Amino acid sequence: MKQLHFQEKYPITVFDISKSETPYESAEQIADYFKRCIEETPKVSYITTFDHLAHSREIGGDVSPDIQAAINVVFCFGRALPNPHVLSVRPRSIGIADMGDHFVVSFMDAPQAPANEAMRAWALALRNS
Repeated sequence: MKQLHFQEKYPITVFDISKSETPYESAEQIADYFKRCIEETPKVSYITTFDHLAHSREIGGDVSPDIQAAINVVFCFGRALPNPHVLSVRPRSIGIADMGDHFVVSFMDAPQAPANEAMRAWALALRNS
């Protein structure tokens, strides 16, 4: 698991997992797994699952030929609205990319540590136990 700054601006966490290290065989199965994690976590709301690859192809977007599937699971940890600016970092999204022999799971780091800890734990639990 790596912490990076995407485009030198956005703090993200990236988790590469070989298909041999997980019981999940597709990005769709991993998206369903994350949906279950979200639904089982108190005060977290599942919003939707978005097929980013289908969207990009539909609008004629540029897609890396290595990406075989790309899905975002959208949800919200938001427990308070102390000001209108917090809306800019909500809701959360976990991205799942099928790269052929491995998956890349990524998410932008949240302002609250408990949210990051939960997302990291969910991602790490993808490994075979």
